[in-house]
Parts: sequence; structure tokens; C-alpha cells
Amino acid sequence: MKGVIAIAMRDMVIDKFGREKWEEGLARAGINKEPMLLPISDIEDSVVLKIVSALCDVLHLSQEKLADEFGDYWVNIYSQKIYASYYMGCNNAKQFLLKMDNVHVITTKNMLGAHPPRFDYEWEDEKTLIMHYKSSRNLIDFLMGLIKGVGKFYGENLKVLKIGTDKVKIEFPY
Repeated sequence: MKGVIAIAMRDMVIDKFGREKWEEGLARAGINKEPMLLPISDIEDSVVLKIVSALCDVLHLSQEKLADEFGDYWVNIYSQKIYASYYMGCNNAKQFLLKMDNVHVITTKNMLGAHPPRFDYEWEDEKTLIMHYKSSRNLIDFLMGLIKGVGKFYGENLKVLKIGTDKVKIEFPY
């Protein structure tokens, strides 16, 4: 996993819960000293998942709730600092979500070792999108949190439902 994800997680925990909770999460994950991270650093998936699990314990949050917190933070705060240009040209959540697969291809094109999730799209009807999540990481709860964050960014009340380990159903209000 790329360091940008761990950096955003760290920033979110510190901003919302305090530095001591971040440090407690690292300690509980068996990390005694915070590593120096760069956005393009490679971090073993197992290390990030261990930190996520520890943070759930420390913050008394389910993985789904932590994923929602992270999705909101990533979309509405963190990504606006470094990826704001990807939101330009999109007038609503539907337009943005439909370009996510391409955004992952473009942003990781020159990053060695990047393996972002990929997405396929299927329309159930004109207001209901099935987003197929393709990743070996099994982090669909984080995809759901990110989708909810996109809805908030565009001021839309999206209905987001996990319908499998690799599918999310999104109902748009229009």
C-alpha cells in the first residue's frame, strides 16, 4: 500500500482524536517508533491492516465506522490538499464516482509497486449504480466510507449499501 494512505490515516486520527490515540494505536499494533513516511513509500498491507485493527480497539470504533471517518476525512479534507484537480469538472457524485477507476490508473501510472483497487460499473436503473470493487485487500468498507465522503462533498444524500465482498450499491437522489 502506498504511504499516502497511512499518512492520511495518521492525520485523520490526530486531527479528530488526538496524537496520543495515534501513538497508542501504533503501540498496540507493535510499532514502537513512528516510521518516516512519504506519499510514495511502500508499506506492507499487513502493517496497515494491523494499524487499522489497533485503531479500532483504541478508538472503540468498528472497522465500518473507522472506514466512514476515514472516507469523510480523505475526500473532504486530505485529498483536497493534493488531489483537488480530480474533483474539477465533476458537478455531482455520480460523475466523480464514474471516473474513479480512471483516476486510480492516472494517479498511480508512474508509481512503482502501486496496486490500487479497480472498479467496474453496472447500472441497475438510472438512479442506482452497482460499483464492482476489484482488489485483493478486501477493504470494501473503506470504499463505502469514501463513497459516503464523496456524497458529502457534493452535498448529496447517497444511499450506500454493501451487497457482497466486492460490490456496493449506490442510490443517487436524482
